Amino acid sequence: MTSQMHSRKALSAIAAACLLTVALPAGTAMAQKVKTPRPATEAPAPAEFSIDIPTINAVDANVDEATLRDIFSGNIAGNAAALAGLDATSITIPSITLDYTTAAHGDGEPTTGTVTFSEIVLDNVSDGIAASITLSGIAMETAGDGTADMGTLSASQFNIGGVLGLYGLVDASSQTDLQTIYTDFSFEGGSLTAPDVSCTFGGMSAAEFKARPLRFSFVEIMALADEMEAAGDDISPELTGKALRMYADILTAFESSPVEFGGIDCEGTDDDGRPLTIALAGLSMAGMSPGIYPALSMDGLNISVEGDGEVSIGSFDFKQMDLSGPIAAIEAAPELIDAAWLEANARALIPAMAGFSFDDVVIDVPDPEVTDARIKATIGGFDLSLEEYLNGLPTAISMTGSNIVVDLPTDSEDQQVQQLLALGITSVDAGFGLAAAWDAEANAIDITDFSFSGVDLATVVLTGTIGNVTEALFGLDEDAALMAALGMVVQNLNVDVTDAGLADIVLASVAAEQGADPATLRPIFAGLAEGTVIGMLAGATEAKSVGAAINTFISGNARNLNINLEAKEKPGIGLMDFMAAEEDPSILIGKVKITATAE
Repeated sequence: MTSQMHSRKALSAIAAACLLTVALPAGTAMAQKVKTPRPATEAPAPAEFSIDIPTINAVDANVDEATLRDIFSGNIAGNAAALAGLDATSITIPSITLDYTTAAHGDGEPTTGTVTFSEIVLDNVSDGIAASITLSGIAMETAGDGTADMGTLSASQFNIGGVLGLYGLVDASSQTDLQTIYTDFSFEGGSLTAPDVSCTFGGMSAAEFKARPLRFSFVEIMALADEMEAAGDDISPELTGKALRMYADILTAFESSPVEFGGIDCEGTDDDGRPLTIALAGLSMAGMSPGIYPALSMDGLNISVEGDGEVSIGSFDFKQMDLSGPIAAIEAAPELIDAAWLEANARALIPAMAGFSFDDVVIDVPDPEVTDARIKATIGGFDLSLEEYLNGLPTAISMTGSNIVVDLPTDSEDQQVQQLLALGITSVDAGFGLAAAWDAEANAIDITDFSFSGVDLATVVLTGTIGNVTEALFGLDEDAALMAALGMVVQNLNVDVTDAGLADIVLASVAAEQGADPATLRPIFAGLAEGTVIGMLAGATEAKSVGAAINTFISGNARNLNINLEAKEKPGIGLMDFMAAEEDPSILIGKVKITATAE
């Protein structure tokens, strides 16, 4: 069967083929060709295509041959009722061939290609549900551009009527709950070849997929897409409202079991002709549910360009995203959604993203800013977790990074890098942590971890409590949030420092500059530090004990120093106190209790 028409009609025909012949006639069909002539005044068509179905074997099918031919001409909507009620003991199509020619773009040549669907089999179809469906393979070839071959696709309990109802092609008004569309989906993988690259990709599997009918029909979705494309950047409030409501509807219409993908391996050349490899060991997606964007996990990503550089990631996890807040805001929005509404509800449209993590990152690439220099780094692990959202903001956050190893460039102009190099440090193995959460009942933010560490250097950990933190800080009123921020107070802070070798490195460097012995300089520096602290804390009863602890730490008799500050009076030390202390630091001395220990 051959047709010549606009690209959307072509897409409908391809969709019919991709539905794996969900409506087939009884008996053995003959190949036939029908051509639609182009009017003399018609502009050049975007695409031409032809579909050839040599043989169809159907047993006890209740759809006639003419209906089948119409379906594979692209008229799915016109035959939706027949598809939804399809019955057949079995239907087998040895092959379907689709030839197409796309219109030329600019000065380019038209593109021609062929898509062949092999051995399509539906078994035990009853009232639009096939007990099993199999497509043995898909072969695609584009003249001069490459080929692709996909292995067997199969599924069980394929609900043809459910698919049609999903897009409003049959009446499904009585169906409001999620229903099974298919089970036991399996794809064996495949390969593709293009002029500059060739790839093989692994299989895919999913136990079940469910859906409910969308509130917008397929025709309405296509019409809205056309309207928005025609509007360009000048999208009306009416179109914005329709698009957002459609978006919210789609996000609550599906549910699935976890999906597993077997990865991909590609080899080719980059723009400079250098060998390029891209590999992904595997990808998995957690189960989809209404209003929840599922978690994604990627394993074993490696991108390498021979003679240039390499980037690899052991694993990357994108945690789930809760979209129920934005969906509720859209559903409560007026019919017309303008810029003012979007600005006023911007926070309400922020999804509750749970965070992401990755590990085993290796980077070795050229430095784009320095000729013949390279950026080399490894990251052992990183994790960001966001929880307890309120008005679009997380009220609990946790972030960690470990084994961040960076080679320091010797020709760097950065002052801090030069200072580290001067100390003999050529690479840094660092880590950090941040954990804080708002306690609504106590009106406080508990900082349980704010830390930095360097292997064989030092670790600094800060914890504490910020008080007078009301819900207004997370509210939608920006002025009230600002006032709430200004009203916050420090109730307590604890700083814990562990020397893992940094002091020895610094003292050795200073001693070398002065031609002195580090062991001789250490007690001198310790005494100077003790005297300075006692002077700063003059008048405080804790001055002597704090100074002594710092002396013990710097002198090397202790590797750990802990300093704790606690406000003497409630609610705590506020912004005005800190501003006044800029002029007279002694103001804070009487407001805090300071203790220090060295071990």
